[in-house]
Amino acid sequence: MSLLVGVLSLAAGLNAQRAEAQSDFFRRLGLGGGSKSASQAAVGALDDSQVITGLKEALAKGVQQAVTNLGRSDGFLRDLEVKIPLPDAVKKAERSLRFLGQDQLVDNFITTMNRAAEQATPQAAEVLASSIRQLSVADAQSILRGTNNAATQYFRRTSETNLYAKFLPIVQQATASAGVTSAYKQMAGQAGPMLSMLNRDNLDLDGYVTRKALDGLFLKMAQEEKRIRENPLARTTDVLKKVFGSVAP
Repeated sequence: MSLLVGVLSLAAGLNAQRAEAQSDFFRRLGLGGGSKSASQAAVGALDDSQVITGLKEALAKGVQQAVTNLGRSDGFLRDLEVKIPLPDAVKKAERSLRFLGQDQLVDNFITTMNRAAEQATPQAAEVLASSIRQLSVADAQSILRGTNNAATQYFRRTSETNLYAKFLPIVQQATASAGVTSAYKQMAGQAGPMLSMLNRDNLDLDGYVTRKALDGLFLKMAQEEKRIRENPLARTTDVLKKVFGSVAP
């Protein structure tokens, strides 16, 4: 909450834009983002439609939070939970490169990978929204009574392959514009024999960045889901309060 208050105080204009983007995101899901219709839906007995609405709101809220936080400058780079590190194959050369005073080359490569993930992340919103819309009543009932990250686990299990296929071209474009491949080649060129055991052309940098970007996205979604489940103050609409309150310990 303190972070939100600080952002509201320092960047009211930016938050207005984000609020509008969030409102549009929820409208695309047919939820209203805590609108009057959502509040009215919470009146009376808890039924299947309310469970579906509550779960969709929770997922949408998690997606919006993750996309907003990660899809900005330093969203990945300055968050140690999701920062994309060097690929394991390249780590073998990192110590030697840094020992030889090539810190800037290594740091530049790490930065460009994370910048690519930051550029690609906002484009994932519609793909994720489409998956949320397909949540069934049976899925929702199971998820509602599941673990603190049951919704995110279901989301990842049923959607990750499709998300990867749709996300990869965005990452490929982003990595090209961010200079990931050229940064790697420059670093590998300086490493010389230290990377001789690697086939540089076969190192799938786009696939690596895509997987790490999705890992970060799902991690942030899971954290938001857990927050909604455990913290009544995080349930910002009547339907969220009623649905998750019904299974509160």
